[in-house]
Amino acid sequence: MNLEIINPIEYPDWDNLLIRNGDFSFFHSAAWAKVLKESYGYDPVYFVSIEAGRLSLLMPFMNIVSPLTGRRGVSLPFTDRCAPFFLRKELLGDAVERATGYSKKAGWKYIEWRDADYFPEGPYPWEVYYTHDLNLMRTESELFTSLKDSNRRNINKAIKEGVSIKIDRSLSSLKSFYRLNCLTRKRHGLPPQPFFFFKKVFDSVISKGYGIVVSAFHSNTMIAASVFFHFGVKVMFKYGASDMKYQNLRPNNLIMWEAIKWYRNHGYETLNFGRTELDNHGLLHFKRLWGAIESPLKYYRYDCKKKVYLQNIQRMDFQIKIFSLTPASILRILGRLFYKHIG
Repeated sequence: MNLEIINPIEYPDWDNLLIRNGDFSFFHSAAWAKVLKESYGYDPVYFVSIEAGRLSLLMPFMNIVSPLTGRRGVSLPFTDRCAPFFLRKELLGDAVERATGYSKKAGWKYIEWRDADYFPEGPYPWEVYYTHDLNLMRTESELFTSLKDSNRRNINKAIKEGVSIKIDRSLSSLKSFYRLNCLTRKRHGLPPQPFFFFKKVFDSVISKGYGIVVSAFHSNTMIAASVFFHFGVKVMFKYGASDMKYQNLRPNNLIMWEAIKWYRNHGYETLNFGRTELDNHGLLHFKRLWGAIESPLKYYRYDCKKKVYLQNIQRMDFQIKIFSLTPASILRILGRLFYKHIG
């Protein structure tokens, strides 16, 4: 196998190569690589094999160099799932071996794969989540019928209460989403991502036609919004935010339903709801309302020095409680300072 390392940002016609030659998600695209590079300074290290003009293997990493958290290779940071692509499964062993060998040269303390189904049995996953995939290749009536009864009631309630939906690709909508995102992250005990990250998302993703902002309004006030990415025939629900004062209007249910209809009508085939922690019962309940297929999503982390796969035994309950009590202005500063170190 001829395995080389490339930078998708600089590789000619990378996105069209992906779409022509395989089953790829948005996170494999040059647009996402550019967002991560320009936001946090990560360097793309994509292990690629091309045979007869077609991709036979792709295992992407970002090289993270941090004085606080060390050097490491992550596939990919701030990415819910990033499965390696391969035409033949035997190619994966060579790619993993090449990545572990490269780690010595790069000084990585660990390698992390996010959605690595090619690990058969044996190593413990570093973390386990749930993920949900919805088939959009059905009629609107079939999709609506597949929803849970409570979900259909919530959608109808939002409409009856006068909630309206706007779907666009404007920077102003993204800025309004960010205001709600800061409120939501504080509610969850997490610093918000820095706005310059979302500006890069706008520049490289949304304005280029790879994403949309779906916003919910009541009495001319934005009360909830979500950001979706798409690539090829696949859709990813990436970010959601809302004002809890309007939760009783069920705007998030209507946002998701309108997004599902929009993507179905534009010829997309699947929608992935991202990752969900096993103990996040509220979010799991919401994602189980849509008739999607639920499956485990496993991350693996390899200690390059000890040459073993690690198992995560840490919990962040204490940090989450502290962050939830921290003023929003301080959380925004923490987000600007530290996000690049935790990818």
